Amino acid sequence: MSPIVVDASVILSSLFPDERSPRADAILVQVQDNEGLVPGHWWLEIRNGLLMGERRGRASSSQTAEFLTSLSDLQISIALLPDEIAVFDLARRYRLSFYDAAYLELAKCEGLTLATFDHDLIAAAKAERVPLA
Repeated sequence: MSPIVVDASVILSSLFPDERSPRADAILVQVQDNEGLVPGHWWLEIRNGLLMGERRGRASSSQTAEFLTSLSDLQISIALLPDEIAVFDLARRYRLSFYDAAYLELAKCEGLTLATFDHDLIAAAKAERVPLA
């Protein structure tokens, strides 16, 4: 099976109990069984999400450390820098952040499925005929 482009919202949902869902769990199984592919900013985005979770009292520092340990067990590869013109085009066309457009461009360029919980990114992926997990 092919890798799946997985955005931070899906990965972070597994840490926060109020965001867990059967869909998120199924996507994580897909990533475990195959591979996840992410744009370069993903590494920072995950860690910023963890830090914000701590600051908002949604996770402790020990939960963050456990999460990072379990995250290292996943097969997630960081893609090379994207075609910035293509990312700008997608971001402008669908009013996405540059970060979210990078996920879409990666999935589109590589012909891969995109896993996200972001509603605007889902709508853009459908418009671009990018398969969704």
